[in-house]
Amino acid sequence: MKKKFVWIAAAALSAAMLAGCGSNEDTTAETESAAVAETETETAAEEKTYSEDAYLEGINAEDYVTLGEYKGIEVAVAPAEVTDEQVDSYIEQLRSSNPNRVEIKDRAVEEGDIANIDYVGKKDGEEFDGGSAEGYDLTIGSGSFIDGFEDGIIGMKTGETKDLNLTFPEEYQNADLAGQDVVFTVTLNGIYQEELPELNDEFVQSLEIEECSTVEELRQYCYDGLMEQAQSARDYNIETEVLNQMRENSEFQEVPQSMQERYYDRLESNLTMQASMYGMDLETLMLYMYGMSEDQYVEEMQTSAEQAAQQMIALKAIADKEGITVTEDEEKAELETYAANYGYESGDAYKEALGEGDGIKSFREYLLTEKVIDFLVENAVVTDAVEEETAAEETTAVEETATEETTETETAAETQTADETETETQSAQETESETAAE
Repeated sequence: MKKKFVWIAAAALSAAMLAGCGSNEDTTAETESAAVAETETETAAEEKTYSEDAYLEGINAEDYVTLGEYKGIEVAVAPAEVTDEQVDSYIEQLRSSNPNRVEIKDRAVEEGDIANIDYVGKKDGEEFDGGSAEGYDLTIGSGSFIDGFEDGIIGMKTGETKDLNLTFPEEYQNADLAGQDVVFTVTLNGIYQEELPELNDEFVQSLEIEECSTVEELRQYCYDGLMEQAQSARDYNIETEVLNQMRENSEFQEVPQSMQERYYDRLESNLTMQASMYGMDLETLMLYMYGMSEDQYVEEMQTSAEQAAQQMIALKAIADKEGITVTEDEEKAELETYAANYGYESGDAYKEALGEGDGIKSFREYLLTEKVIDFLVENAVVTDAVEEETAAEETTAVEETATEETTETETAAETQTADETETETQSAQETESETAAE
């Protein structure tokens, strides 16, 4: 469970924090620019004030870190590859998500059918909010409705109307309906099943993918998309490995408490927001998704925040040593890019949304540390992990061949020795026979 938390913690800390989470052996960095843009915008309105040493611009990085080797870091990462099987699987997903809809006219509703229905829910003879719909597609057996609703539709025929007398469960989220008896009047408009479409040019054209009208073009389209994802994953893995080694090569003094607190607050805020998307609080999310008690996840978040601060400080120290900076023109250009991506009128409007405190400071940290990471990767020695494995396999094959040849030679020698021994034995026996005859 800890590895899963390591990943989620890195993602939640956002790009501006480039967090190293978990144990020293399992440090991770998240560099998704969208995360920082969304997070900073959402939190600007309720900004918390931190002391100056909570930010890189407010500290002398060399006071907190002694850098080790950071240029020429050697990493071996698997190359970006896409197999025919992956392309086939992707195309199958496209077929599954774009099924043909076939109407069933010669029988009643069965389990697994899609029933297109109109329904009206009433309590004590009065319609209640959220209890009615028209033209609703309900897959029978999906468990989408309260107990008894889908079972009540089984056996209905197209055009039939039926009253379902049901009871909402006691724990239903709407207190006005929890445990209450209701009546749903259901009309069956049609019965349907879904079938996988045949993989042909007609199906490809139905997807309405620009410049993609044949099966061959679809395969190339899928390959290109998967290769782009594979290359992005490889780039991310390279960055992660380089950052891991850079951090491991460095020695750290205790980081500023305010900086650690800032990263902890961000992590807690973003994880809480994730929990709310599932209709949970943070404690419930961490318990059910990661198996962590409150004491456990608080400790993990504190560790994550501390390591995030260490990694950021190390990157700042490298920037200072190598003279890496972000110019005003570069910052302005990035603001314009984010403004365009997130629907702001201008870079200035986006900057205003970030706010003059934590928002813009974190954004500037992100821009700087991204440049440092690019520098580290450019100066790293990156090899394909598969090549090393292949070399090892070749070495093993040579050794096995040599062993086999040696064994064959030894076997041949043993056979020859056995033949010679047998010949000598026969000669001795012949000599003994001759002597006996004399």
